[in-house]
Formats: sequence, structure tokens, C-alpha cells
Amino acid sequence: MNAEEKRLQQHEWKKWGPYLSERQWGTVREDYSEHGNAWEYFPHDHARSRVYRWGEDGIAGISDDMQRLCFAIAVWNGKDPILKERLFGLTGNEGNHGEDVKELYYYLDSTPSHSYMKHLYKYVQNEYPYADLVNNNRNRNRFEKEYELLDTGLFNDKKYFDIVTEYAKADAEDILIRITIHNRANEAGHIALLPTLWFRNLWSFGLMKQKPTMKLQSENELLLDHEEIGSYHFYFEKGLCNLFTENETNKERLYQTSNETPYVKDAFHTAVLSGNYEWLQQKTDGTKFAPFYEFNIPAQSSVTIKLRLSKQQLNEALGKGFDDVFQQRISEADQFYQTIITTPDKDQQNIQRQAFAGMLWSKQYFNIDIPKWLNGDKGQIAPPAARKTGRNHHWHSLNNEDIISMPDKWEYPWYAAWDLAFHCVPLAMIDPGFAKEQLLLFMREWYMHPNGQLPAYEWNFGDVNPPVHAWSCLQVYKQEKEKTGKGDFDFLEKAFQKLLINFTWWVNRKDHKGNNVFEGGFLGLDNIGVFDRSNMIPGGGTLEQADGTSWMAMYCLNMLEMALELAQYNKNYEDVTTKFFEHFVYIAESLNRIGENWTGSWDDEEGFFYDVLSLPDGRYIPLKVRSLVGLSTLFAVLVLKKDLLEKVPEFHRRLKWFQKYREDNGQYLVIEDLKEHDDLLLSLVPKERLQKLLKALLDENEFLSRGGIRSISKIHEHGYSVNINGQEFGLDYQPGEGTSALFGGNSNWRGPVWMPMNYLLVKALKQYCDYYGEDCKVEFPSGSGTSVLLSEVSNEISKRLVRIFEKDENGNRPVNDNYEIYQDEHFKDLILFYEYFHGDTARGVGASHQTGWTGVVAELIQSMEKHGMKERKEKQVSDPAVVHE
Repeated sequence: MNAEEKRLQQHEWKKWGPYLSERQWGTVREDYSEHGNAWEYFPHDHARSRVYRWGEDGIAGISDDMQRLCFAIAVWNGKDPILKERLFGLTGNEGNHGEDVKELYYYLDSTPSHSYMKHLYKYVQNEYPYADLVNNNRNRNRFEKEYELLDTGLFNDKKYFDIVTEYAKADAEDILIRITIHNRANEAGHIALLPTLWFRNLWSFGLMKQKPTMKLQSENELLLDHEEIGSYHFYFEKGLCNLFTENETNKERLYQTSNETPYVKDAFHTAVLSGNYEWLQQKTDGTKFAPFYEFNIPAQSSVTIKLRLSKQQLNEALGKGFDDVFQQRISEADQFYQTIITTPDKDQQNIQRQAFAGMLWSKQYFNIDIPKWLNGDKGQIAPPAARKTGRNHHWHSLNNEDIISMPDKWEYPWYAAWDLAFHCVPLAMIDPGFAKEQLLLFMREWYMHPNGQLPAYEWNFGDVNPPVHAWSCLQVYKQEKEKTGKGDFDFLEKAFQKLLINFTWWVNRKDHKGNNVFEGGFLGLDNIGVFDRSNMIPGGGTLEQADGTSWMAMYCLNMLEMALELAQYNKNYEDVTTKFFEHFVYIAESLNRIGENWTGSWDDEEGFFYDVLSLPDGRYIPLKVRSLVGLSTLFAVLVLKKDLLEKVPEFHRRLKWFQKYREDNGQYLVIEDLKEHDDLLLSLVPKERLQKLLKALLDENEFLSRGGIRSISKIHEHGYSVNINGQEFGLDYQPGEGTSALFGGNSNWRGPVWMPMNYLLVKALKQYCDYYGEDCKVEFPSGSGTSVLLSEVSNEISKRLVRIFEKDENGNRPVNDNYEIYQDEHFKDLILFYEYFHGDTARGVGASHQTGWTGVVAELIQSMEKHGMKERKEKQVSDPAVVHE
């Protein structure tokens, strides 16, 4: 067991971490407006001057796990109109494709315990183009690309700083901080640095008895005292001066009412921009503090500042031992990842390491208490009355205050239930304990609604995300079992019991006709349909969704597999297995049949599954969009091994009885061939239909792109429309940013490649191959004349997904959209993990730091390496002359 693995067994090592949000302004939590206009109610311009209620934000920041005390960097290049204390980006209404961060920053490294962390922020030396970014994007239409920071040309002549912030823990509450500023320009560059420490303001809201304090003990030591976290010492190298202020709202600037004191939240901004620090130096204590440094860094040179936050009073806090701790923690981080990352390919190693870093840096303190949010705090202005019947008012039981894996701490600084399920797959590779805690957390009573629904996301906790929680629990369980040789039955049992409640909610709430064909609404796929599948069902009808039904079928199989696994040590679970098996059969029958009163989702002539609009007059209209909606039917697949079936004889007996019963009654069984002593395949898609679906899936003129599987077939390049009661609805293939304002226009499911859906397809194809083997080969790509096993198809899709991030023969990574600057020595190895990817070019689109679910690429690389090792071993067995490389 290496040093990092030992630390992971000591929970106190996670007390401090990168838990600071990157955007607290513009969030639902901070929105107390009448009509829920979160972006406008708390804009970026207010953030430097106005106290937050539910959390804090900053650049490259850390906090304790309850976010009582925070640390982050602030910088100024001498030209900007704003002290750079937080990342800037466009609101949903300012961008031509929705909200978007307009900064360059990279998560370079982190261990799971956060014993070592490294962050890079690239800061321009000329004036930051706030107005230019807003105006250009606002004036562009939805058919034009977003205007990015790199498009301004400010980085072209290398006139920028690389600001590297590193953290190394000497122990759980002794955190060493090293900030290195590199001037990449060919001339000297001016920069001011304010490493800022502050208390979150809880006292103004009546949440603390006593206001915390910060006071100087000496010219380079600060003593902090807080009633809940106790005392800390902050050590720092001597700067030009020490600055104190209070984390209090500047009422004069925002509301034109007098302040009780000039020492307000934005005092540092005022001092730096005016060049007047004397009035701040008169203050010797406060709730926000920063030593002030100013440098004129020579061309191609750097400066380093050392700081330390510790529970202990230290005699030599920044001396020789300081660098030794950093060296040791970096070495231990390397040792830890050497046990995780097995690919010999250096570029893939870099991709995985940064993917893991992004996963870990994207942890965030998240706090919302719905009753308090709805009713307001004592001593504060009461929220408008409309709030009590507005957003999230049905979630009175929801009270969250935890460290949670976020999709993107700027663009999505709030959890999303189905995103998190995918996050936990790569997280389990490096910290299975945290992955399991995250999954169980969302099923606790202060998250799950009393009716069994899991909260979706803070913009609408009651919205419906795909039910992938059970799938994720299984993936995490299997990963740990494979690694340690022992499955965590306790975790699986806890999850199963809570998932039963959620499963029941799905069955009761999202199958209005009781025909095992499920609706569900948008199901996380935003604008994939011709209309808003949650709110705009035309003609007063209901939408029988192929993907809603597929997700439920997959959910049944996940629960069945969990029950069978638990039955290995507790036979009582064998009883419930048949329930999920039979439920799966009913769902599969409903999706595949063409019945007397329903057309069915399957179109045999076109070889595809479609949504079907059921109208009140009895008509059924297939919505023939070839998309992930139809391909999601491939997700519901499970191979039951014969040795497992022998261990659960009661389940096997009931299964055979059910088979005979349905055969005797001429009913569809789903299982094509059930032999006495063979493996068993449970699949939503019969073999003949599977082969037809795969023909479309693997057609480069339809779904197969250079970067994976598109969300909508390219066959819709010239549009698709359907007339419903005289009204026309339509869409077309949009490979990049969406041209529709549906769901705010921020995400696009009408053509781009989405990593999590591709991941499910990759895993499903391996399951099919595990059962069919040589009996099911397909052309890859379709029409190529080259037939391969489904496992090879799975591996080839994985390769295309990984190539999004890999350098090609010219040193370009498709993800980078051919920006020449990524050929530069200070850019070439930096990776961004976007929300989704262009359906033709594979460039990154959407949120630029959605390491969350795009982080599954780390597991894909691992799986590819295992596949390669297996192939090499098989080749050696079949050909003894083959020599090890």
C-alpha cells in the first residue's frame, strides 16, 4: 500500500480540498428574485461587492469541507478595470449559445486526498476584453460559432502569464501553498498578486453566534479564530503591505445606501485599482485578508511566493522543509498514479492524469436548504411571496450540505443526478470510497424526495434525468471487486434497498397508460426531439418514448443483476430477482410488439426504434428522428453466466417456468434461445433487429463519426419535419453548437458526440459479443466489406473517442479546433474536457471543463489497454513464435 492509499483510509485528509466553487453568482441558490431570473438577479458585476448566502467562489481555490474558511488567488495586470478574483463568463442571455466561461485554466494534477494539487491559470498582460467578449457573442447569431478568449488574439504574441498554484499537505490540516508566476512574453510584465484568505459570511444571516476574526501575530503570520473550525495560523512571505477588510456587502455601490464601514467585500478591488493602500493599512484585523505583492517580471522569467495554512504554530513555516514536502508529495502522487495508469503511451498517460485531476478539482461544497431558501433568513428581507409556489417549492425535504462531484464548477456549479452517476466510474478507479459515498448520498432522505424521486439539478429538482444510478452503483462495485478481489456487499445492499424506492417512483409516475412504455420527458437529452418532450406535447397527447422505455428496461436489468449478486450471500434476495426479470420481459415485449392498439416503436422497414406520439383521438404518429433515442435500446443488455445461474437455482427454476408459460400462451419471451446449460442473454433488442440497428450505428453517413457516435444521424442534414394537427415540427442535423433555443440553447443533442452515451454503447457492445461471439459479426464501418466481432466494434469506437484528445501526426488534438497556439510549448500538453464534441470535426463544444462525465475517457483508455493485453496474450497462445515486445 503506497502513501496515498494509506491517506485515503484516513478521512481527515479530505477535510481540506478544492471545494470552492468557480461561480457562485448567477446560481439558483443565490437567486431571491420574484420570477427566478438567476443570472440577472446576481450578475458577475455584483459578485465582487455582494456577500453570498450559500457558498463562495474563487480562482484555484480551496476551503474546508464546510466552507467556513476559504483561500484563492487574486491578480491584476495593471490594465484591467477589475481585480481578477473570480473567473469571468457570459450569462445565458449574453452568449449566442448560452452561458460560457471565457477564461483559460487547466487542472493539472491532484491526488484523491488532495495531498498534492496543481492548477494553471493563463492571464493576459493586456487589458482583459470583458466588453469585447460580451458584445461579440451577443451580436452573433445561433448559426455562428462562439467568440472565445483565444479569438481575441491577446495570446498570439505570448503576452500572458502562466500562474501555477500548487498545494501540498504536510498533514491533514497543514497546507503548503506555492504560487509561481511565469512571464511567457519577450518583454517584462507587471502583475500584482493577492493570495486571499477569507471567512464565509454566516454571521449576517444569524448562522453564527460570534463573528470570526483574523489578526496579525507578526509581519508574516496571521492568527485566525472561528467558533466552529477553531484556530489556524497563516504564514506568508513579506509583501509590499498587508490588507484587511470585511466580507460584507458594499451597499453604497449596489443599493445607494450608506455602508456601516468602508471596509467591505470589494475593498481590495478599490485599493488596487486606485493605487491607494494607506486606508486599508490602517485596519489591523478583519474577515478577509491578503498580503499584497507586486512584480515586474523579466521576459521569460518567473517568481514564486510561498504561503502556509496550518493548525499548528510553526517556527520555520516557509524554510527548507517547505520544498521538501512538495517534492515528497509530488513523488507520492506519481507513485500512486503508476499503480492506476497502465498504458505505456505517454500521451494517453497525460490525458488520463489530467482527466483524473479534473475529476478531483471538480469537487465542490454545495449547500441549499429549501425551506430556508423559500422562506428567507431572520433579519433579512423576506423573499417575494411567489417563491412559495415557484421553483422547487415541492422539495421541502431537501437539505443539502456536502462535498459533491460537479459537472463543471463554472458552467454547472450544481450537481446533476445523472452526470454524477457517470462521474463515479472514473472516480472509482482512484477513490472507490468517495465514489460509493457520492452514490449513496443521493439516496439519503435529505436528497431523495419522499415519493422516491432523485433530485435532478437545482434549476428544477423535479425534472427527470435518466435512471442510471443503479447502473453506476454496479460499475463502481465491479471495479472495486476486480481490483481487490472482494465485493463491497454492504454498499450494494444499501444502494439496492434505496433504489427499490426510486424504481417504484419511476414505474408509478412515468407510465401513464400502464402499458410498460414509458414517457419521462426530456430525460437529459435537451433538444433531441422535434419539440420539448417535457412541456410541449402537441395535440394534448402523450409521448411513448423509446428512450424512456429503454432506460427502464436497463434499470430492470441493473436491479436484477444487483439482486443476483446479493443472493450469493443472502438467499432472500433470490425472491426479488424474478420480479425484475418479469418486469423486463413485459417492457421488452411492449417496445418490440406491433399490437392491436399501438403501432410500436420499431419500424422494421427502416430498422430503427422511434418515439411515438399517442393522440387523444386514438392516432399514433411515429416521430421518425434517427437519434440516440432509438440507439438507447442497445443499453439494456445483460449476460447471465451459467455458473451464476447454478448458484441461484430458485431463480433459474422460475425463469424456466416463466419461459414455458409464455410459450404455451404464444407470448413474446424476449429471450431468443434458453438452453439448459448455457449462458443467458437478456436483451431489449432481438438479434435480427440488433444487426439492423448496428448497420445504422456504424454507418459513417449516419452515426459513426471520427470522434465516436453522433447523437442524431447525419441523414437529417437536410432536415426532418412532421405535421401534427396542422402544425409543423422539425429539426436538422447540427454537429456543433445548437441553433435552437430549446432548453436555453446551451447544450445540443442534435448531432454532436456525447461521451457518456458513447460509453454506454461501448459497454453494451461488449456484452453482446460476450454472448454471441463469432455468431454475430458486422461490417465496420458499414459498407466497408470488413466484418469484425462486436468486441472489436466496441474497441474501435473507444479508439475514436480517445483520439479526440490525442495528438495526430501534426501534433494537433481534434478537441482543440485547430487553434495554432496549442502547438506552442506552453500549450501543447494541456487538455480540456468539453461537454460534448463536434459531430464531424470532434472539436470541443459546450462547457469546457466538464471533466465530470467526459472523464470516462480515462476508463476507456484503461479498457483499451486491457483489450490490447488480452489480444497479445491470445496471439502468444495461438502462435508460440510471437515474442514479447
